Amino acid sequence: QVQLAESGGGLVQAGGSLRLSCAASERTLSRNNMGWFRQAPGKEREFVAAITWSGGNTYYADSVKGRFTISRDNAKRAVFLQMNSLKPEDTAVYYCAATSADFRLYLRAQYDYWGQGTQVTVSS
Repeated sequence: QVQLAESGGGLVQAGGSLRLSCAASERTLSRNNMGWFRQAPGKEREFVAAITWSGGNTYYADSVKGRFTISRDNAKRAVFLQMNSLKPEDTAVYYCAATSADFRLYLRAQYDYWGQGTQVTVSS
């Protein structure tokens, strides 16, 4: 079973940057596609970004395109989310997730494993 642990969240002013990390417990991470989702208070968990196991393809929600970058280091069993030009509406708990699916990586239901989440708060 893959266990995931996020880190790097915190409080930042609007316009600032944060880099989230997701560490996996198993070597099998290298064969999983990975995603980042977020959930704001009172809202549904929504897709943020995804990356294929090779790192060759990335996908982003329109709301973060051009500001966020997803990447991975399979040797370190880690996935990252670089977040720039942060806005107050980016405030949420951010989750990383792993999937063996190869399509519709924007769908929450495609993911088999989830981390506990890390809080990101952007002040105006």
